[in-house]
Order: sequence, then C-alpha cells, then structure tokens
Amino acid sequence: MDSAQNAAGNNNSNEGTTSDDAKQKLSDVTNSIDKTLGLLHQLYLTVSSFNVTSQPLLLQRINSLVMELDNMMKLSGNCNIQIPMEVLNLIDDGKNPDDFTKDVLNSCIAKNQITKGKTDAFKSLRKHMLEELEQAFPAEVEEYRDIRASAAADMKRMAQAQNALPNGDVKVKGEL
Repeated sequence: MDSAQNAAGNNNSNEGTTSDDAKQKLSDVTNSIDKTLGLLHQLYLTVSSFNVTSQPLLLQRINSLVMELDNMMKLSGNCNIQIPMEVLNLIDDGKNPDDFTKDVLNSCIAKNQITKGKTDAFKSLRKHMLEELEQAFPAEVEEYRDIRASAAADMKRMAQAQNALPNGDVKVKGEL
C-alpha cells in the first residue's frame, strides 16, 4: 500500500466511517463508472459517424466525458478499496477475476487438508503411544489419564467462571 492509499485509509478510519457510508460511497463510484461507460458509448457512436456538422456534438460529449472522469476521480478518493495485483493482472490478460478467488479458495482447501492430515497423524501417534505405554507401564498411564481428566475439568470450570468459551474466546455481552 503506498502512502496515498495509507493516508486515505487513515482518513476513513479517523472519520468513523460506517458500513452504510462506505457502501454509499462505493455505490456513487459505481454509478459514475456506469455513466462514464454510457458517455463512452455515445462518444463512440458520434466518432463512428463523424461529419463536419457533428463537431459541436463531439466536443460536447468529450467535455461531458472529461467532467465525469473528474467526478469519478473525486468520488473514488473517498473509497479505500485494495485489490490484489494478481486480480488486476488477470483482468489485463483478459481472464475472469473470479479465477483468482477460485485459486485462493482451492489453495486454502489444499492447505487445510494437509493440516488435517498432520493433525490426524499426531492423534494416531498419541493413541498408539498410549497403547504401548499402557502395556509397559499400566499404573503410570492410569495416573496420567487421571491427571489429564482433572486438568480438563479444572480448565472447564475456570472457563465457565471467567465467562469464556471453551476455545478461549471471551463471550461478549450485548448492549442493552
């Protein structure tokens, strides 16, 4: 992120911009883009059938386009949207930007499967080790299981006492 984007991001956060304000600003930019596309189409039609008598109309449409592009620049300054360079490169290559989202999602799924495999392998190793240890040291393994059960019960009681969730997150009470 360059300093201009960073400054824009800081301005937005300092102003206390709400989600509705951000959506409205984005909607304004989208409407300006639509209007610009319409003006470009009109300009194309004027240029494609140009003759000397249509010169004032051509100049009027060029001026309208310039004014709308200026308006779009002003409106876009209020939006702080960050787009990954990979998406822009895909668009430049004439590809669908949804491919980027699909690739990122597939990558996350693959990494999740790898992590799940590792977790399952560690669970299997732990289970196998406990079985082997139980055969060699039955009294110690029973004591270990008692200690683990006691510690888990203590943690559960502490979590409930602190109004925390089992995963360590704290419950947030809604404002009345």
